[in-house]
Amino acid sequence: MPDNTSDKILVNVNVEITASALQAIVANAKHLAPKNPNGTYHIDTADQVSAIISRFLDQKGFESFARDIANYRPVSS
Repeated sequence: MPDNTSDKILVNVNVEITASALQAIVANAKHLAPKNPNGTYHIDTADQVSAIISRFLDQKGFESFARDIANYRPVSS
């Protein structure tokens, strides 16, 4: 069950996703974005990547995953 939005913070991180996932996000964002009269799109695709990953994490139970120590690898010094 997702937490209340007020309990969330924005964390800027690097994540690895496939090129095809990125292409899908950009294509879908363009499809939903308003088009300017000159034919360009007015949308921040980086914000769309952030939103879709955040939504996925909420829906797939990332908090439970993060709490489980078995999901971590030993940290080398």
